[in-house]
Amino acid sequence: MRELSQLIGVDEPAWPELRETLDASPVSVEVLPPDGDVGGVSILQLQVTARSYLGAVVLHCGGLVVDDGWLRVFGSPSSGAEHGLAGLARVNQFRGTFDPAWRPETGLVVAHDVLGGVFALNGAAPADADRPGAPGEVVYFAPDSLRWEALGVGHSTWLAWLVSGALDEFYADLRWPGWEKEVRALNSNQGLTVFPPLWSAEARQDISATSRRAVPMRELLGVARDSCRQFDGVDPGFLGAV
Repeated sequence: MRELSQLIGVDEPAWPELRETLDASPVSVEVLPPDGDVGGVSILQLQVTARSYLGAVVLHCGGLVVDDGWLRVFGSPSSGAEHGLAGLARVNQFRGTFDPAWRPETGLVVAHDVLGGVFALNGAAPADADRPGAPGEVVYFAPDSLRWEALGVGHSTWLAWLVSGALDEFYADLRWPGWEKEVRALNSNQGLTVFPPLWSAEARQDISATSRRAVPMRELLGVARDSCRQFDGVDPGFLGAV
């Protein structure tokens, strides 16, 4: 178990490099102000160093609002911040104080998209949680298939990828003309529910013909989890607490 000073007092911390990557992004990236105390407790709980992108985000960033708000990457936001984005510790239900025996059971939720998609970092035994991919790999819960998908990369590569402009291709079948305006109108605790549902044949045929409305993210994630249980008899597990 490493002390906080060992985790943050590292050679070649990742934040300067990551900040350059964010500033050079071809898509909009809002970097939210951090709470240093929360960041310190979080990085201690995670036992990752500031040399990693995960450690850099948790320690130096209140979160990232990417591509007009389509994607929200969780960090350590300052309390009462204007944007109101939930922090990584809250989303993953960290203990109130450092607990060396505690770890996320199924993996670490690192981001949500506005459709209820979930990006998570696999834990030590993903197969035990019925998730694909290797330990430490980023996986995605796709709201159009109600399945976890392995992305084949770790956290640092994933983070660089999502601000590279690749989201247009990744979400090509899930975006409609004018999506930017609808997404910008949401607050940080809301997502978009789609009818007919994203996994239906109608939505797959023409996403622009669906109707959409703002709902709490908590509701959106709950419906997705319930749908998995109902249609497949499979529980996708923890999708994040918002």
